[in-house]
Amino acid sequence: MASTPMDLDQTESASPANGTPTLNIARTLASNLPSTSAVPDIVAKFRPTKLFKRDEAKDNRPPPYVLSLDYDDPGELLMTSESDEAIQIYKIREGRHDKQLLSKKYGVKLAKFTRNSSSIIYASTKQNDAIRYLTTHDNAFIRYFEGHDGAVTNLAMHPGSDDFISCSRDNTVRLWNAGTKNATGVLHLNTPNLAAFDPSGQVFAVGSPSAGHVLIYDHRNFDKAPVNMFDVVESCASADKEQLMSGWTKLEFSNDGKSILLGTKGGGHFLLDSFKGHLKAYLQKPEGGRTGRKPPGEDAAMNGGGASSNVESSGDCCFTPDGRFVIGGTKLGVVVWDTLAAVDQNKKLPPTHTIEDARQAAVVAFNPRFNFFATADQEVLFWLPDPHA
Repeated sequence: MASTPMDLDQTESASPANGTPTLNIARTLASNLPSTSAVPDIVAKFRPTKLFKRDEAKDNRPPPYVLSLDYDDPGELLMTSESDEAIQIYKIREGRHDKQLLSKKYGVKLAKFTRNSSSIIYASTKQNDAIRYLTTHDNAFIRYFEGHDGAVTNLAMHPGSDDFISCSRDNTVRLWNAGTKNATGVLHLNTPNLAAFDPSGQVFAVGSPSAGHVLIYDHRNFDKAPVNMFDVVESCASADKEQLMSGWTKLEFSNDGKSILLGTKGGGHFLLDSFKGHLKAYLQKPEGGRTGRKPPGEDAAMNGGGASSNVESSGDCCFTPDGRFVIGGTKLGVVVWDTLAAVDQNKKLPPTHTIEDARQAAVVAFNPRFNFFATADQEVLFWLPDPHA
């Protein structure tokens, strides 16, 4: 694993644990930035800081694609799942690659940390459609979660327990607890491609593109009818008619619980009110800014041509931890939308900030604890605020 220092990658004092240099990252981000800097004060100052490239394959194969990004709960570790059936783990503070785990027998995608930073779950891409529970310190399986007979399209961890949700092309949503191999519940829905817990873990949302609905369920009473059903077709038709019932790539609640981000492969993303379901803003992508990854649950044939049109992604957009901003990946860097900014009569909102870079940001994830985010396509890129910007 090769890493390339960039302009902001200045090492501080060595880590007392192992003597390795550290990135200039902490809640106190730099000597001239206050402790716990507010996101609005630094969101326009993010710059690419460190680039990680996979070593060249001996048989001249092209570099693999990064399929997903995820952080552990303390925000100290970043994990990727990649198209060559490998998992990579990075140490954020030290700005370095930590370890590689291989899943050649079963394949890997949608890798997620559990509440324990040394345990992960991920979906299989070969042999069967089981979800696998693994300890990273010894690369040993704890158990398999079996039940899906179609490809898993999404995994969502509960914010405060070992419960998680899986969505599948078999038209089911399954609820699990990491402590037992059997599902604790099953929902039969049409194309339930995406799911997300709200910050409290009391409710979860399921996105069904073919139905054009986002359904809200009470986690404790999931076997009852949904407590809310948001009609995306009705709410969002004035903003974008093309992605009302297809092309959904991401479903996420803001940390304040007030908004739902529904990412799409089209010309923008939908920002919905999490209580009423109406469109708060249509986050317009810049011209030529679409990243081209395959939406979960859809066939590659529906996604046009291009080298990455058959490659999945955990999403090219996400909220910042304060819930105010949305970071979006483009073909050339990232854009930032301020969700409190004024929208036009069709609820369209252009980017507030554009941060250009030569690399495509097809996968995006913001750290839950620090002012730090990562983007990826075939390389992994760390972003930090520039204290001199």
